[in-house]
Amino acid sequence: MKIVVTGLIAGYPLGGVGWDYLAYVSGFRRLGHEVFYLEDTGQWLYDPRVHTFTDDVSFNAAYLADTLARAGDSMRDQWSLRAPDGTYHGAPVARVEHFCNTADLFLNVSGACWLRDAYRGARRIAYLDSDPCYSQAKLLAVEQGTATEDQAYSVGLIRAHHCFFTFAENIADASCAIPHCGLRWMPTRQPIVLDDWPFAFDPDTRHYTTVMSWKTDVTLPNLAGITYGGKDVEFLKFMGLPARTPVPLQVALSGAAPRDELRRQGWDVIDAYEQSHSMDAYRNYLRGSRAEWSIAKNAYVASRSGWFSTRSAAYLALGKPVVVQDTGFRRYYPTGEGLFAFSTMDEAVDAIAQIESDYRRHCDAARAIAAREFAAETVLQRLLRNAGVL
Repeated sequence: MKIVVTGLIAGYPLGGVGWDYLAYVSGFRRLGHEVFYLEDTGQWLYDPRVHTFTDDVSFNAAYLADTLARAGDSMRDQWSLRAPDGTYHGAPVARVEHFCNTADLFLNVSGACWLRDAYRGARRIAYLDSDPCYSQAKLLAVEQGTATEDQAYSVGLIRAHHCFFTFAENIADASCAIPHCGLRWMPTRQPIVLDDWPFAFDPDTRHYTTVMSWKTDVTLPNLAGITYGGKDVEFLKFMGLPARTPVPLQVALSGAAPRDELRRQGWDVIDAYEQSHSMDAYRNYLRGSRAEWSIAKNAYVASRSGWFSTRSAAYLALGKPVVVQDTGFRRYYPTGEGLFAFSTMDEAVDAIAQIESDYRRHCDAARAIAAREFAAETVLQRLLRNAGVL
């Protein structure tokens, strides 16, 4: 089967981002499929070395080529990046269009690819919503007649797909505030190539960690008159956690955050880019952690989306216990051993205490959860069935 995978590896050349999209490429290849990676956002690309966006894609294209090479030598010529000036780096435009128009599946991960007419010939074109609430807010704005011109254009591209997947695993439940907007949303989750994240037990590691941006610059989603926020909104509710637990809590942070106040509250604050400037640096940082503690975006929590972090899935695969804020995912994942969901400060404190009471047992349980819930072969085979190409 021929599959096009889109993503943001070049657009945001950071360790965690690279691993997220590479998992689709590697996972489909492990299932025996021919994969082509296409990146065409129509926008400038981020250069983390200078902390700004640029139309010079030389660094980003090289990063993308190196990343995809991890999936095998044959991927070295199975990719293309369209620059903001319309030129293609990697495979030429004629080859891109031929592969897209003879593909069985065009998987638009994160809706990252500008769905140009020349890309639309695949047997099935699937939209994968990895950022639930945000896409649906645009769809709802169009329905209500309040959309901007840019939102209306984006919604037109979304609706041009044949089928729709979402990380909002709770979207079919009445407790979820995210509207369907006339589309049939099929739940999916992040695939993890387990060989890329080998079990890493070390009883001497100290810090519970996470990697996060305090705020993002995207427009906040509004549903039914309610504007939902980002991670900063939820983190403030747990500022006092270091005083409630004996384990050191570290956050690798980017963005305009109140770093001095966080440190006064007992958080160990370090720079996120230092830990995620490359894929190896990112994986090593997670591997050197004792466990993960993290919150989620307010949009995911307050909407009861059922979203689960791609980063947390990687921690689990390494055998690192995970303590994460509940978004409504408790009903879809086993919790209480290796993985803990919290909604209150007391629940977070109790989860950490349980992990520390039998650390090895919870590490083993974490890896087992990753193997059962996130193994790329299982997640992607299910996606192919639901997309109607098997």
